[in-house]
Amino acid sequence: MKKCNFILVFVLIISFFGTSCKKPLNLFSVEDDIQFGAQFDAEILANPEFVILDETTYKEAYQIINQYKNTLLATGKVDYADRFVWKVRIIHEDVVNAFAVPGGYLYFYTGLIKTLENEAEFTGVMAHEMAHVARRHSTAQLTKAYGIDLLLSMLLGRNNNQWIDIAANLATGLAELKFSRNDEFEADKYAVIYNYPTAWDARGVANFFKKLDKQTPTPVFLSTHPADKDRIAAVEKEWETLGSIQGEYFEERYLEFVNLLPK
Repeated sequence: MKKCNFILVFVLIISFFGTSCKKPLNLFSVEDDIQFGAQFDAEILANPEFVILDETTYKEAYQIINQYKNTLLATGKVDYADRFVWKVRIIHEDVVNAFAVPGGYLYFYTGLIKTLENEAEFTGVMAHEMAHVARRHSTAQLTKAYGIDLLLSMLLGRNNNQWIDIAANLATGLAELKFSRNDEFEADKYAVIYNYPTAWDARGVANFFKKLDKQTPTPVFLSTHPADKDRIAAVEKEWETLGSIQGEYFEERYLEFVNLLPK
C-alpha cells in the first residue's frame, strides 16, 4: 500500500474510534509533539514580549523550580517522563498565569509564583500543566483548531513552514490551546496523581483555585483554565480515592524560592 493511502486509511480509522469514544482526535505523533514544542519555545525566546529570566543569573531559583519538576517526574506517574524535554522557564511579568506546550516546555510567570503561598500549591499547578503535556491535550486541540487536511499535509512533510507559523501565532495568543472542560478535569486528576507519592499535599491545585476565585479582576490563569466547585470537588475525590494521606505544604521553603526572584 502506498504511504499516502496508508495514512489516509489510518486517519479514517482513528477518526472513527475518536468519534466513537468521544475523545479528541490527535493527528500528531509523540515526535511531532517534541518538534512542535521546540519550535514554539524558540519563538518564545525570540519574542521580546516574553522576558525570560536568565538561568545563570537566577541559578538558585531555577535549581529549586527544577527540583520541583524532577520530583514529580521521579514518581513514575508522568507519561513520557524520559522522552519529553521537560524544560522549565520563568517569565518575569506581574501576571498570574502559567502554561505548557507539547514536548514538555513549561512556563511560569513570576506573578503567579508570588501569588502562591506554599510548595504544595505551586507543585499542584506545575503538575496540572505537566498533565496537559503528558496527556497530549495541546496537540489534540491543535488538530481541532487547524483541521485534519492541513495537519495531514504537515505530517506528510508538506507545508513545513506551517510549524513555525503556528508557533508564532501561539506566542502572541494561546487561543488555539484553550482546553476543553474534560481536558481540565483530567489535568486536575493527574495533578493529584503526580503529587500523591511525594511529600507535598496532593490537593494543592484545588487550594490554588480557591485562592484565585477570590481575586479581582479575574486572573489570566482562570480565563484560560476556568475553575469551579465541581473541579475542586473532583480533586478532593481523587485524593480520597488514593487514600486521603495528607502531605506537607512547606510555606517557609517556598518563601525562600520566591525571594530569589526579581521584585
